[in-house]
Amino acid sequence: MIALNEGVLDRTVRIILGAMLVLLALTIRGAGWAYLGLIPLVTGTIGYCPLYALFGVSTYEGGHHEYPSL
Repeated sequence: MIALNEGVLDRTVRIILGAMLVLLALTIRGAGWAYLGLIPLVTGTIGYCPLYALFGVSTYEGGHHEYPSL
C-alpha cells in the first residue's frame, strides 16, 4: 500500500507547475526538457512522491491514508 505524503497546497502547486512545463514543451520548439513537468504533474495527481518517502518527508495534513491494494 502507498501512503499519501503530499498536502493540498503541495499537490496544487505540483499540478499547476507540471502542466505549465508540459504545455511549454508542446508549444516551444527545443524545450523538450520541459517534459520533466510530467513528474510533478503525476506525483501531484496521485498525492505520493517517492522522494518524500525516501527522505521521510510528508506535507499531508490529514490522518494516515493509504491507497487500497490492487
